[in-house]
Amino acid sequence: MKTLSIKGSVSSGKGEGAKFIQLSWVKERITEKLGFTPYAGTLNLKLAKEEIRRRGLLKKTKAIEISPAEGFSRGKCFKAKLTDDLDCAVIIPEVPNYPEDVIEIMAPTNLRDKLNLRNGDSVEIKILLE
Repeated sequence: MKTLSIKGSVSSGKGEGAKFIQLSWVKERITEKLGFTPYAGTLNLKLAKEEIRRRGLLKKTKAIEISPAEGFSRGKCFKAKLTDDLDCAVIIPEVPNYPEDVIEIMAPTNLRDKLNLRNGDSVEIKILLE
């Protein structure tokens, strides 16, 4: 299986990912499609310019679609790995003006705690491509 590696710096988000993931229909769909129940929050990575181009490749790549409940936006997911063995997923909300220089990572655990991450720490994620 091919992978796409993207590096970024850990950054604080607005808390929108946590609110979204806590919705019961979101949890159900993610568990069904990705095989894990997501922790109530995402790890945000801020991307440098060269990494933004790599993220752009995901627009043309087959994704796992998360169909929304009425009144919500669609999202694309990609299975991924952190530190070579930690299963996780990248979620890209399909909302207007979503920043191109951010990647949100979901996992069954709090990634900041598990990997002892702080804002500014460098992280590489390997996105699994089908």
